Amino acid sequence: MKKTFIISLFSCLLTLSAISQTQGTLTVIATTSSTGGNYAPKNIVTIWIENEQGNFVKTLLAYAETRKTHLNTWEASTTAAGSPFNTVDAITGATRSSHGTRTCSWNGTNVSGSLVADGTYKVRLELTDKNGTGNFSTFTFVKGLDPQNLTPANVPSFSSISIVWQPVLTAVEEESLEKQYSVYPNPGSGLFKVRGEDILEIDVLNASGSVVYTGKSASVDISEQPKGIYYVKITTGNGIVVKKVLLTMN
Repeated sequence: MKKTFIISLFSCLLTLSAISQTQGTLTVIATTSSTGGNYAPKNIVTIWIENEQGNFVKTLLAYAETRKTHLNTWEASTTAAGSPFNTVDAITGATRSSHGTRTCSWNGTNVSGSLVADGTYKVRLELTDKNGTGNFSTFTFVKGLDPQNLTPANVPSFSSISIVWQPVLTAVEEESLEKQYSVYPNPGSGLFKVRGEDILEIDVLNASGSVVYTGKSASVDISEQPKGIYYVKITTGNGIVVKKVLLTMN
């Protein structure tokens, strides 16, 4: 009886481990460039998530409307899932008139809003500037309790790639980490200071999610940017902290 109980308990623990669902945020950043198509520099681009088996999970970004049918890999992935060109919760927009840095994030859920199981997932990026297949690439990461900070090598049409998975800390840890960092003056005219220890990198994103500043110095200068709300992403040795700042008129 005791042996049966132990075996049952062990099986239960294995099952729970297999279906762990860690909350967190995946941030994907990449700078786009032309495929050499006849519509360049205009381009359509998408970034989405698939599971390890290659099944569609969620679209993160899709700058494509009337010409989206030329994003053939994304079309095939979403169609196989029964929802062609699905953009639930995604950043969306029309054809881009030029290239630049694209930023998007994933909260670990599928199109139904359900948190998916931990494990290996794929980030897929696709871009074209012609009436046909362009360039696409795939990168893998592990969704789980451990943070990941990947900087893959440049690939056709995508460079300066950053893929960061940051699991949610416990309430106590998160509050403690949050209190260790500050950005001042806030509001300010664009010359900000970041206070805190073990800062690895500082990124500033505008309200649209585009990176407008990247550096490692505690002094941040975005005074040339339009006034409005910005997000300071502070990557540290203990995790990632994001602070909202207000840029007022110079």
